[in-house]
Amino acid sequence: MGPGAREAVFAQLSDAGRAEQVAQRLTDGIVLGVLHPGERLPSEPELARRFGVALITVREGLGILRDAGLVETRRGREGGSFVVHDDAEHRALLTARLRALAQVELSDMAVYFGAILAGIAERAAERAADAEAVRLAEWLDAADFGTAASARTNQGGFFLELAVLSQSARLVREQIRLQADAGPLLLLGLDEADERANAAEIDRRIVAAVAAHRPAEARAAVGALVASLAERLLAAKARVERGGGIDD
Repeated sequence: MGPGAREAVFAQLSDAGRAEQVAQRLTDGIVLGVLHPGERLPSEPELARRFGVALITVREGLGILRDAGLVETRRGREGGSFVVHDDAEHRALLTARLRALAQVELSDMAVYFGAILAGIAERAAERAADAEAVRLAEWLDAADFGTAASARTNQGGFFLELAVLSQSARLVREQIRLQADAGPLLLLGLDEADERANAAEIDRRIVAAVAAHRPAEARAAVGALVASLAERLLAAKARVERGGGIDD
């Protein structure tokens, strides 16, 4: 993912002093694919500086992540806190979430996700500088949509990079929150090669609309993308309801 997504994950917390916020922000980064399995996190003093919290707060937050099995801490010269992520366990959790959520809840989730993202795209088209649109286009050109895993990571990264271009801290925070909650489910559709190709093509349309400063076109393209992803999500829900898995 690009630097904008990482900056969003490590941005200062609005309510400093709560270890749970540190843990949640880092968990979001892991779930969204901004922080990769095996990656060493910044040092505890660096995390404290970036989040704007006390060192003890960072340590407590990392302790929450260790208890959840999301990071491990190694001692010694090459030590530190490292991301741990079991994809098989993650898929099992997603299947359980699909079983637990009603179809109407999934539809509502997609509608809200799309509404926020459409607002982000519209604002980015209004406010992004030409150089920023060029950088986003270059980032997208380099993104890999060839496999389901890489497509999910890069599609999520694209959403966050777009949010950064909206120049709204509130929208960035809301997109991070929504993506950590709904993103893993909505991006299930990217398991299919045709949906990956469709998503990449619509992403290019969004970038073109941002570069041309056409807010309505950017909003419409986002709507088409989220509608397609939501359709695949509901199909996965139907498979799970029939006793199958999300990949069947």
